[in-house]
Amino acid sequence: WNSSDKPMSTRVAGGHALNALAKNIQNLIGGSADLNPSTETALKGLGDFQPSEVTGAGTLGSVGGEWSYAGRNLAFGVREHAMGAAVNGMAAHGGVLPFSATFLVFSDYMKPAIRLAALSGLQSLFVFTHDSVGVGEDGPTHEPVEHLAGLRSIPGLTVIRPADGNETVEAWAFAVQHGGPTLFALTRQNVPHLDRGNAKDPSVAKGAYILSEADGGTPEVILIGTGSEVALCMKAQEKLKGYSVSARVVSMPSWDLFADQDEAYRDRVLPKAIKRRVTIEAASTFGWYRWAGDEGTIIGIDRYGASAPGEELMKQFGFTAEHVTSAALRLLGRNEEADWELGAETAFAATAPGGGLA
Repeated sequence: WNSSDKPMSTRVAGGHALNALAKNIQNLIGGSADLNPSTETALKGLGDFQPSEVTGAGTLGSVGGEWSYAGRNLAFGVREHAMGAAVNGMAAHGGVLPFSATFLVFSDYMKPAIRLAALSGLQSLFVFTHDSVGVGEDGPTHEPVEHLAGLRSIPGLTVIRPADGNETVEAWAFAVQHGGPTLFALTRQNVPHLDRGNAKDPSVAKGAYILSEADGGTPEVILIGTGSEVALCMKAQEKLKGYSVSARVVSMPSWDLFADQDEAYRDRVLPKAIKRRVTIEAASTFGWYRWAGDEGTIIGIDRYGASAPGEELMKQFGFTAEHVTSAALRLLGRNEEADWELGAETAFAATAPGGGLA
């Protein structure tokens, strides 16, 4: 996808990638915990895995094709732990490449199965959508907060939270070739396709990369984001230019993969000498000091969500380009401008101090 293409949720992009792969990987099989339409994981036209004597006509979840043991869509039902265990069993047996799908908040029900997949080194693929408070009106019971931090702490599990459609496709390409378990954290809400024209060696498989370099190549501050918040970093980079601040944007879809890179690569992306860093992720801040450093600023959410439109919740919890811009200015000691920037969302036809547009 190009940056001019219509915004798309990463769950929808994941569905496109999954169906494209299924046409070429004949042993790719899986399903969801009664959430195929919501997780976008139906393998269209490839039939449901059911005894042939069971009719699929008019049955909820039917995706087309015959009901038989040749079907590649599994109806796991609303039992997430059993789904994860079944996927692990298939991966352990071999001969198939299995995946499961549900909402990220329900990963708690699957945790023992996910942990066992990592412990056993199984190629189990876990798709989780509705990955933040961006879910919106479903409310705090369905809005994950602490889940990414917990999942990232599981040894041997690769967690990927892609920023847009292109990163999602790359994440799937990695997962089907990777020997161990991979977990996808995907958005419900639409996100823009990011402009990679100024990127350096863009690669999800490396965990993090320079998505947009600072003017002149030497940044005063580094903006680090994952998933839906990377787009906010890109907007903040442009806003900072109005304050004559050079910022680098780093997309970090996978902590695990980035940590696996050699020190030289990690230092190219996040130079030790540049300590002014702002990280932003619509999830718990737990663990982010690893990348922000002691002198960095971490924007996250350390409380439960609420029920409101997703866009409104993101704004109320501080996931805005203005907040990222303000945090960067504050790291540079420009507190007055930082305060002004936070008020810029409600300012009418305002101009930033120094003449630059906010």
